[in-house]
Amino acid sequence: MNPFGDRRFPEPWMQPHQARRAPPTDDENALAASIEAAFAAGVWDLAGLVARLNADGLRTPAGEPWTEARYRDVMARLGR
Repeated sequence: MNPFGDRRFPEPWMQPHQARRAPPTDDENALAASIEAAFAAGVWDLAGLVARLNADGLRTPAGEPWTEARYRDVMARLGR
């Protein structure tokens, strides 16, 4: 069954997680879990997400509290 209906799209050659250079670290998994929990709680804006990360006790990889700028920087680094 084609999930795209009548449109034809090629099958992806690899899943995005297959392009990782290394498995996620424990800190990256904790960050992902906190982000998912925030979304599940209805937090959709960056300011709310950053507040939630700080309330959950998470810190940036440098051990600092989250700010919107730090969140953007970390996400950009993780996306490379």
